[in-house]
Amino acid sequence: MREYLLTLCVTAAVTYLLTGPVRKFAIAAGAMPEIRARDVHREPTPRLGGIAMFGGLCAGLLVAAHLSNVGKVFELSNEPRALLSGAALIWLLGVLDDKWGVDALIKLGGQMIAAGVMVMQGLTILWIPVPGVGSVALTSMQGTLLTVALVVITINAVNFVDGLDGLASGMVCIAAAAFFMYAYRMWFGYGLEAAAPATLFAVILMGMCLGFLPHNMHPARIFMGDSGSMLIGLVLAAGAISITGQVDPDALKLFTGSERAAVHTTVPVYIPLLLPLTVLMVPVADLVLAIVRRTWKGQSPFVADRGHLHHRLLEIGHSHSRAVLIMYFWSALIAFGAVAYSVNSASMWIVLAIVALSAVGLVLLLMPRFTPRAPRWAESFLPPRYRRSDRLREAAAELSVVPELARGTAEHEGRTRVPVGATAIGGRSRDW
Repeated sequence: MREYLLTLCVTAAVTYLLTGPVRKFAIAAGAMPEIRARDVHREPTPRLGGIAMFGGLCAGLLVAAHLSNVGKVFELSNEPRALLSGAALIWLLGVLDDKWGVDALIKLGGQMIAAGVMVMQGLTILWIPVPGVGSVALTSMQGTLLTVALVVITINAVNFVDGLDGLASGMVCIAAAAFFMYAYRMWFGYGLEAAAPATLFAVILMGMCLGFLPHNMHPARIFMGDSGSMLIGLVLAAGAISITGQVDPDALKLFTGSERAAVHTTVPVYIPLLLPLTVLMVPVADLVLAIVRRTWKGQSPFVADRGHLHHRLLEIGHSHSRAVLIMYFWSALIAFGAVAYSVNSASMWIVLAIVALSAVGLVLLLMPRFTPRAPRWAESFLPPRYRRSDRLREAAAELSVVPELARGTAEHEGRTRVPVGATAIGGRSRDW
């Protein structure tokens, strides 16, 4: 665990330190597109944050390769090299798109090529564990098609959800944390060496997101762009493919008694088609709804609009920060709930806890203007917006400052009164 913690810290530190220079480079290179109709932000913000995230990925893999225990992954498996190859291709495609713009079909083709490169180097699904049946071997063509489909779906799910400050990086970080818990249990709990690459991919992905989040929280100073969103989507998909298609359920017989019991033990996050859907249920649902919505209107599925889940949260009255936190909450509930259910699917407490937390999430979702009140002893641990004393001072300041501004402006312009029906704000009288 200490080596994983070191890898996480190095990846996060490199990503964090690189983001500042990358922001200056993006501004100098002109990677600051104009505000579009579907955008939430109001000021041009530089992109190319994926450059820093790719640097963190390379640093994490480099450090892990020189560690005594984690470094064995590079000796026993070619999957880290396959990941780096596919990540380099998808990152380069994203950089080109952030700077000059790339057609949607070309991006789709590039995603398929990156997935194919990983398949050629051994990072592919070899079999599917089916509950009640056992492991079903796949042909080379079937494994390739399923791997490419999983990579493309995960990449576009992350790309679609990247619409608010800190949303995509935070949700992927939550998914990576849940995935790390599952993969670490498979490796050290059952002694399966084939789960080691997925564990490494998850901890590096956590470091990439944690290092970038401080620069990307609202108000964001830099966006990850497609170079970042497609990159972290590919890394998450690579981990899912590694642990799902490479770990043999036969190896779990020693712990569960039979192959069917072994497959059942790892449901629901063990089946390839369900693994990314559980840890990224919210963005995948957003992806499906976007495709249905656009095709229903006769538009291309790749045409951007303002109908995503985060846009709808803003429309019903949630603030930017609250909308992001609500998406965080649902992602964490689904991801960690799936992992907990896979550990002990017979526990009724897990089901009851998920139901109770879902009810809490629905209350927060349907009450956009609800502001929680914390006790006075806990106000020092909360952001200023939730402190009762700070809110009262701000309200009093607004009531006292505005008349002072109006009076000062009138005296400066030699006026003795403000026209009826006008409000003096910021030194000007404005008729409503």
